[in-house]
Amino acid sequence: MALSVGTMAPNFTTIDDEGKTVSLSDFKGKMVVLYFYPKDDTPGCTKEAQSFRDNYEQYQGKDMVVLGVSMDDQASHKMFKEKYGLPFQLLVDSDGTITKAYDVDGGGYSKRVTYIIDGDGKITYVDEKVKTDTHAQDILAAAGL
Repeated sequence: MALSVGTMAPNFTTIDDEGKTVSLSDFKGKMVVLYFYPKDDTPGCTKEAQSFRDNYEQYQGKDMVVLGVSMDDQASHKMFKEKYGLPFQLLVDSDGTITKAYDVDGGGYSKRVTYIIDGDGKITYVDEKVKTDTHAQDILAAAGL
């Protein structure tokens, strides 16, 4: 069961697809779309990433950031991002620390769950029934944008 709306989002520090250090606290004051997905370059995960890519312009200029998280390593994330021209960061969670903190551990992979986290670090929306094709639009609607 994913974390509940109203819960403070667990802070984390990891690296992204480029090897840069990233913490949730880096985005204080911004809305964060933190989406967990099972595996790079698989059909459903690719559709979900492409949904964010294809609608990314709508996320711009809104003090909003999109972060993808899976248990794949940096090299896998880098290849996935380059292959599909993804304009947002993919975060490395090889040991499952973030996945477990957000209660989306599927037993060796991250379950497909998306959180919207407000600028104060509070979870304002949880989507556990992701429609990969329309996910980016669904999240914008849930955020009231």
